[in-house]
Amino acid sequence: MRILQSRMRVFPSDAGEPQYSLDENDNMTVDANSRPPSPTLGTATVHAGERRFRAHNSLTVPIVQTAVYTFESTAALVNYTEEHMFWEEPEREEYGRYGNPTVRAVEAKIAALEGAEDAILVSSGMAAVTATLLLMLSHGDHLILTDECYYNTLLYCQNFLPRYGIEVTVTPHGDYAALEAAIRPNTRLIFSESPTNPFNHCIDLARLVDIAKPRQIKTVIDTTFATPVNLRALDYGVDLVIHSVTKYLAGHNDVMAGAIVGSYDLTTRLRQAHSMLGYVVDPHAAYLILRGIKTLALRVARQNANGLAVARYLAEQPQIRQVWYPGLACHRDHALATATMRGFGGVVSFEIEGDAARAHCFMDALTIPTIGPSLGGVESMVSPLALMGYANVPPEDRAAMGIRDELVRLCLGIEEADDLIADLKQALESLA
Repeated sequence: MRILQSRMRVFPSDAGEPQYSLDENDNMTVDANSRPPSPTLGTATVHAGERRFRAHNSLTVPIVQTAVYTFESTAALVNYTEEHMFWEEPEREEYGRYGNPTVRAVEAKIAALEGAEDAILVSSGMAAVTATLLLMLSHGDHLILTDECYYNTLLYCQNFLPRYGIEVTVTPHGDYAALEAAIRPNTRLIFSESPTNPFNHCIDLARLVDIAKPRQIKTVIDTTFATPVNLRALDYGVDLVIHSVTKYLAGHNDVMAGAIVGSYDLTTRLRQAHSMLGYVVDPHAAYLILRGIKTLALRVARQNANGLAVARYLAEQPQIRQVWYPGLACHRDHALATATMRGFGGVVSFEIEGDAARAHCFMDALTIPTIGPSLGGVESMVSPLALMGYANVPPEDRAAMGIRDELVRLCLGIEEADDLIADLKQALESLA
């Protein structure tokens, strides 16, 4: 098995052609010996991490649909396994479980957008979470987790990791005194989300890193809701970023994947296990992700605008009890989100005045959003979270988490804001 240890995971470019990466100001930079354009993140979503000229002169990255790669001679195999083992990116692969050119193009693009050295594409967002925690923690280690993480992440940490002798403490999201008080001599990692699902609470990343780094504690943040368009957590010193690529990055509700993004020192261990555990992404799925990311900046800009417009509308309606959206001044983390995020995202959570039946009538009356469990795609979706995602949680535990029967999560797509608001208006009027 070949283990790569390069400085930056970029899809290898042709000689003399530019290789792209993002600097701290989101400008896409190129090698000094190549052409000198400095386009911004929106252009990087289209071009970063890709060869300029590809096999068969294809404009798009080809789908390399193979599980096996052959060698023209034993000398070529020796060259592959020895001469280029530790210092450069591969121009070829050995076996499908170890790598694929289409997959590597996606990894390079995500790494560039996050300003990272490396990204690993895995089979789902949960695979990214579970593999990262399992492989970064050992028997006797202690993990601190904030309480507003995705419910399956909480279950994994509380029910699965202790079987392997890993201690877990859950602290309130945003309570830094409680987080600091929970640190033990054997604390190795802090895991959180920003913004959170479904209440859009944000972590003060700089403060988190100031707590963790002097104690040699690693930090992992799931920024699926933000995407690198709205937030780059690595810029604040966070060690690893997690994405459910299924959501905004792929953006079309037609593929599942996850990503682990960070420095090469950390991802090397994860990549070694990646091929061993087998949570790989097939090349066709990688192609769909790559195609989706090319419009990421455009889609997220529209979803940011839709989210803010819809949140402002809902906050003024008497049928709405409360709205959770970081772009609103009434949100707990509005100042933090304003200072750290480029946009506030496309997820708006709110409670309908009344009971579950009233909330369900409202959702049934909507004509644009469809009822479903996901987010981040071009289509708007609405979720009654007490029934979708938390249905197996005991009612008292749901209540403690703030997941009441009247809670609605609206995940906005790229439709026109006026159309979405008109649809919300008629649905609310149907409750009168």
